[in-house]
Amino acid sequence: MFDRLPPLQTLRAFEATGRLLSMTLAARELHVTQGAVSHHIKTLEDDLGVALFQRLTRRLVLTESGAELLLAVTRLLGELTREAERLRAQDSVARMTISTSVSFASKWLALRLHRFKALHPELDVHLDVTDLNVDLEDGKVDVAIRYGSGRYPRALAERIMDETVTPVCSPEYQARMDGLPSVDSLSSCTLLHEDRMLANWEQWFALAQVDKVRTGRGPAYSHGSMAIEAAIRGEGVVLGRSVLVADDIAAGRLVAPFAHFKLKAERGYDLVYRIGSRDHPKVCALRDWLAEEVQRPA
Repeated sequence: MFDRLPPLQTLRAFEATGRLLSMTLAARELHVTQGAVSHHIKTLEDDLGVALFQRLTRRLVLTESGAELLLAVTRLLGELTREAERLRAQDSVARMTISTSVSFASKWLALRLHRFKALHPELDVHLDVTDLNVDLEDGKVDVAIRYGSGRYPRALAERIMDETVTPVCSPEYQARMDGLPSVDSLSSCTLLHEDRMLANWEQWFALAQVDKVRTGRGPAYSHGSMAIEAAIRGEGVVLGRSVLVADDIAAGRLVAPFAHFKLKAERGYDLVYRIGSRDHPKVCALRDWLAEEVQRPA
């Protein structure tokens, strides 16, 4: 369909020469020699079988055919240029997909991600929320933030935050339980649990040197964020993970009556990425932002 189109370089040379009516100025604009411009125009005239310019002494004049062609070429090259610019602008916003867990996304990352987006407007950030360890090798996810041991198959990881746990509850619940004056007073409380959390109530009471507390009783939740929300509603006391409860404590939605007893969690938050992508601009951007963000007061 397009096999009879003149070469693009001949059309560019013709458009510049027809607009400027000078091969010298056209060559300067196109960063080529005047001889190259002359050659392109001669090639175009031979291909079309018509003269495009009248070559007068020290000046050029468009022929009738040349004037008609200049209108068409200017319009078409202009449309092509605008479409190319549209595609460049579209491509300049690179998609960045971050995968992380439900609890970390809802209680920490999503609340802060607007600052990363403002810092990197060139990135179109997509948050993929799942508790499953995604396959980074398929290219669908650029980087993940995971709560784990620091070891992930076929990926590299950097620890960004460690974590402790301590009992937290709503101020209203604390008041209802006579202010929770001592660790022993927790024996009268409803204990809320996060399933599969190894840093559990039994370990925390051992740290506080309190025994004879039935640590197995009370509701359990599959996600730490759900257990924290139950505590905010005044349904009991939960072992709050320090990273996840920091904002709620700062906002007064939760209190930590025994903050001096902090049990170190067995896991932490890791920045996880594909092998070989440590220095990728997206990974570097998120790493640098996280390093500053974790130092920011809640």
